[in-house]
Amino acid sequence: MNIFKRFFKKTSDSDPIAGSNEERSKYMPDEKPPLDEEFIHNFQHQGGRFLYAIDEKEIQQHFEDILVEHDYFEKNVLCFDEQLTKRFEGFNLNYSATHFRGEFFLGTCEYVIANNGAILFSSRQIKETKPVDLPDTYVILASTSQIVESIGEGLRGIKHNSQGHIPTNITTLKNFKEAAPKQEKDLMNYGVPNKRLYLLLLEDL
Repeated sequence: MNIFKRFFKKTSDSDPIAGSNEERSKYMPDEKPPLDEEFIHNFQHQGGRFLYAIDEKEIQQHFEDILVEHDYFEKNVLCFDEQLTKRFEGFNLNYSATHFRGEFFLGTCEYVIANNGAILFSSRQIKETKPVDLPDTYVILASTSQIVESIGEGLRGIKHNSQGHIPTNITTLKNFKEAAPKQEKDLMNYGVPNKRLYLLLLEDL
C-alpha cells in the first residue's frame, strides 16, 4: 500500500500529478481513488483520528501519544481482548472487561469501510454491549488488509470467515465529530452515538 507513503510524504506544489484531469477526456468516467486513499479521506471527514504505523514500534508510540494527550496514565480502560492488554501492558493502565466507566475502550474491529469511513464491529470485539454503553473514546487497532469498499463487502467477509458461526451485534460507527450535526441514520447505525475514535492502522500488505 504505497498510498500511505505518498499520503504522508511532503511534495512541492510544482510536482506534476500523473493522470491529471487535463490529460483525460471529458467523456471518460472519473477515476476512482484506491481503497486506502478513499478510506482516509472519508474517515477523517467523519471526524476520525487516523494514525498510520509501519511496525509495532510505531503502534506503541502512537498509543503512548494518545495517553499523553489525554493524561490517561493509571486510568481505567475497558478492554475485552486479553491479547491487547498484554500488547500494551507496559503503560500502567488498569485494564478490565467491566470498566464501562473507564476513560476509553481499547479494541479491534472486523473491517474499516472505504466508501463512508465507517468502522465495522461485531460481538467478537464488543461482546453484546451496545455502543452507547461503551466509553465515549475508542482506541481501535486495525490493519490495512481490513480495508474493504463497502459495508456489504465487510458483511460478506464476516460470513466467509465465520465458518458457520456468524457473530451477533454487528454494528458500524461513523460519527466521530465532537459536535456532529444531526444526520441520516441507516439501519446499521441507527441510534448509535457519536464517539471520539482513534484508529491505529498497521501496514500489513
